[in-house]
Amino acid sequence: MTGMQHFDADFVRARLNTSALLDALQSLFQHGCTAPVRHAHTLPVPNAVDASLLLMPAWQSGRYLGTKLVTVFPGNSARNQPAVASIYILFDALTGTPLALMDGDALTERRTAATSALAARYLAREDSQSMLVVGSGRIARELALTHWDARPSLREVRIWSRTSDRARVLVAELHNSGLPAALAPSLADAAGSADLISVATLSTEPLLQRDWIQPGTHLDLVGAFRPGMREAEDALVAASRVVCDTRSGVLAEADDVRIPLAQGLLKDSAILELADLCRGSMGRLDPTDITLFKSVGAALEDLAAAILVYETSA
Repeated sequence: MTGMQHFDADFVRARLNTSALLDALQSLFQHGCTAPVRHAHTLPVPNAVDASLLLMPAWQSGRYLGTKLVTVFPGNSARNQPAVASIYILFDALTGTPLALMDGDALTERRTAATSALAARYLAREDSQSMLVVGSGRIARELALTHWDARPSLREVRIWSRTSDRARVLVAELHNSGLPAALAPSLADAAGSADLISVATLSTEPLLQRDWIQPGTHLDLVGAFRPGMREAEDALVAASRVVCDTRSGVLAEADDVRIPLAQGLLKDSAILELADLCRGSMGRLDPTDITLFKSVGAALEDLAAAILVYETSA
């Protein structure tokens, strides 16, 4: 293969099938890579709120080097444009040669959902049948599709969103994809009967309450990716066996974990990383455990997905 390759969103999605992507993520979490904390830069925008530029690098010495470039322009909502856009660049880490430029949005959606599904391999009960998705955006859709693909025991998927019209649209999209999805009128009732709950929102207040959650439930918190955002109340986090994608990322950005830690409700020593599970540490200890996976996104996940796209592109 010669010259730098260009892979659009459809190509990226086609190469990131669930089974292969879970295996690629598991392998890189096992073996590790160098992934500095992401760089964030504030960008003034005339007559609009400030924007952000994020850089997420990761590399394996002598193999691959990659970085995701992400722009976040909150003012785009007034322009009817997406607020977030990204690209991914993959290099040869032996020579520095650019190998591929690919759509970063598709890469992010697929690796985010697959990382949650990988964590559920270790944390969700094997007999889990009912899934609740809280949220109605692109990541919520990917979470439903990927967990369904990765977990044959699932029999139903319910959707709850504060925006009911968007929830109905997502239910219809999932039906068209072959999933038996249904609208959940009550978050409390749906959460109380679900075996697996994935949350992908921009909530600034806790949504899931401890009293709703039954023993044996697995919680997958994806949406609260920066300080000031919350998806589960402190008592629920404190009652859970907590695993994060990366400790450094979660302790820097995830108030769902940082606040219970600061209040003494959760012990730092009790928090595991997904890499620990991939390397043999126990995930679920008992069928009655409430397990919780908290992710904020990691450059390792982008690199694993980008390598898979590139190596299967020939």
